[in-house]
Amino acid sequence: MTTIADFSAELPNGAEIDLAEKLGKVLLVVNTASKCGFTPQYDGLEKIFQKYADQGFEVLGFPCNQFGGQEPGTADEIEQFCKVNFGVTFPLMKKVEVNGTGASPLFDWMKKEAPGLMGSKAIKWNFTKFLINREGKVVRRYGPSDRPQAIAKDIEKLL
Repeated sequence: MTTIADFSAELPNGAEIDLAEKLGKVLLVVNTASKCGFTPQYDGLEKIFQKYADQGFEVLGFPCNQFGGQEPGTADEIEQFCKVNFGVTFPLMKKVEVNGTGASPLFDWMKKEAPGLMGSKAIKWNFTKFLINREGKVVRRYGPSDRPQAIAKDIEKLL
């Protein structure tokens, strides 16, 4: 059976992270963008990261420029924007695609495990979120309008 441990992610500096290292943690994986109406969710994501980090919770942000070109910056610009404007300390990965032939294998797997409305596998917009349990399995998918604070109860159940 496939779990998050079967994937890797790339940091902005090109270093690769084996996501098997994340087994045992509860994860919220999010495709992010800096120039989106949902961008203020960075603040909520950081707050829940800080609240639950010592209990084994982590947020993984994956910048994506596929929706309206709302993440045009370089890795350094994205990181700086997130730190200065929202105090983000959770890991931001290298910019990825989440749909189409160039989609990240991680996102392809998560979309298959937790389809969206009416069974749709495509991600519709920035700030789609996937909750992953300690065993590395996708538990639930949340839409862009689902605020991070509203997900807290589901996170607590897994911790």
